[in-house]
Amino acid sequence: MIFDQLSDALCRVADLADFVKIAHPDFAFREAAEEACRNIGTVVEKLNTNIELCQSLKQLLANKEVMDSLDPETRQVAELFMFDFEISGIHLDEEKRKRAVDLNVKILDLCNQFLIGAHLPNKIDKHILPEHIRYNFSVEGNYIQITGLHADCSDDLVREAAYKIFLYPNAEQLRCLEELLTSRNHLAQLVGYNTFAHRALQGTMARTPEKVMQFLETLSDRLFQRTLKDFEIMKGMKMKLNPQNSKLMPWDHPYYSGVLRAERYNIEPSLYCPFFSLGACMEGLNFLFNQLLGISLYAEQTEKGELWCEDVRKLAVVHENEGLLGYIYCDFFQRADKPHQDCHFTIRGGRLREDGEYQLPVVVLMLSLPHSTRSSPTLLTPGMMENLFHEMGHAMHSMLGRTRYQHVTGTRCPTDFAEVPSILMEYFASDYRVVNQFARHYQTGQSLPKSMVSRLCESKKICAAADMQLQVFYAVLDQLYHGEHPLKRSTTDILKETQEKFYGLPYVPNTAWQLRFSHLVGYGAKYYSYLMSRAIASMVWKQCFVQNPFDRAMGERYRKEMLAHGGGKEPMLMVQGMLQKSPSVEDFVDALVSDLDQDFETFFMDSE
Repeated sequence: MIFDQLSDALCRVADLADFVKIAHPDFAFREAAEEACRNIGTVVEKLNTNIELCQSLKQLLANKEVMDSLDPETRQVAELFMFDFEISGIHLDEEKRKRAVDLNVKILDLCNQFLIGAHLPNKIDKHILPEHIRYNFSVEGNYIQITGLHADCSDDLVREAAYKIFLYPNAEQLRCLEELLTSRNHLAQLVGYNTFAHRALQGTMARTPEKVMQFLETLSDRLFQRTLKDFEIMKGMKMKLNPQNSKLMPWDHPYYSGVLRAERYNIEPSLYCPFFSLGACMEGLNFLFNQLLGISLYAEQTEKGELWCEDVRKLAVVHENEGLLGYIYCDFFQRADKPHQDCHFTIRGGRLREDGEYQLPVVVLMLSLPHSTRSSPTLLTPGMMENLFHEMGHAMHSMLGRTRYQHVTGTRCPTDFAEVPSILMEYFASDYRVVNQFARHYQTGQSLPKSMVSRLCESKKICAAADMQLQVFYAVLDQLYHGEHPLKRSTTDILKETQEKFYGLPYVPNTAWQLRFSHLVGYGAKYYSYLMSRAIASMVWKQCFVQNPFDRAMGERYRKEMLAHGGGKEPMLMVQGMLQKSPSVEDFVDALVSDLDQDFETFFMDSE
């Protein structure tokens, strides 16, 4: 309990500062929070190599009598704290311990440097680009700034130029990546692991890099023919629109898959937006949580100085019998300097306090929705609506992972399990019976026609194999970078080889996509997690909710087996509890591949 109090005191600073440095509108606040993050990171590293602290925990773990008397969650938390000590090199002599601390600090700095470099624009002399495409980019004097891949642009030449220029290798960024990978490997070996991947995968569902590679290779084999078929269809479309140059290239995939979806299914977002006002979507979530879990969301008044921006809304999460469970701050709207990624932040973790009261969890959900206008409320595209449901899945995990210890509260669980509750919500968001509860035209009150929901669901399967294949490629690349060192080849040669083997579209000379792969920072050796979480969410959906997405008994079982434990129980045991079997690698792959074939009409049979 004392350890958890210590963890709570540190996390309250670290978690809040993590959020403020990203989301606060005032630069001075962001800068101060960045400084706080660095300071608290150093404190945590020092505590993780504090011999006295470690000894007191070691004595407890060595005392069989005491350990046998503890409940499973307490044992798990004690072991997790011990694991934190061990991966920080507590068992080493003083000189090596100091090296471990220094390496951790260095890695933190390299991560920040890499993230900044991953988003920096590339400049090029404007005369190099043909005049008729220059207007697509921002021009500064004689230079053109390329800030991204322009993946949605209809002009093949613009996408090609953006791809080749934005991904042109930067020597400084290359050095930073190499140093980051080497330092991570040094640290892992210093504290007794073969590779960084072995260290990163301790405690996850996959457990070992070998298991991850088995999963990714099996999935890749099963996707192979479908991916080729997808590439053929895209190529056909490119031939139709650009007969002179119909070879399919990496910059074509996102664009032509989008064109195919739109052409086949007429899913123009503007047709859907009027049915998805923010108010209606929030009503839908409220109804779903009420039916499944007995939970309601209530708007809460805020105090002066409580909010960082006046358009943030505070929700109280209330259970019909248990009362107030926690708070969600909804920071939903676009503003200058706000990052575009949608995310969920834990601000304060739940825990049983010393006085017997429960410390309520507090989270922030951050989206980038458009503001309302004079003539219409905030309207969401189908993608935005799905993202809202996804992030709300994380929030419910935080509210319902009511653990005794804040160290394992809510989403503080292994990365390959953390996305399960959020991805599961995407299945609800794609089900007509759920959507029909709330999707109403904001002017006429008309329901969203069922055929439109079907079209949307069917459109998602267009080129879905190729999209998944791309994720497999990224995940394999991440494993190889964090595998055995020294790397056998340069990071770019490894990229080229992996791209040809696990993706299928040709590598483009003089590009280095890995230097823009910002997920290497937050998901080092764990990028596969999203695919594994999706496989489990798919199994849970098909086994537990597809018959009736409002089944209260299933909702309660889902809460009891999967949400309630946070990270206080081994993830595989939670999955076993829910599915009543232990899934194999083949089961994971079957679940992902069957989603590509799923006939969505069968989803709606009950609701006829």
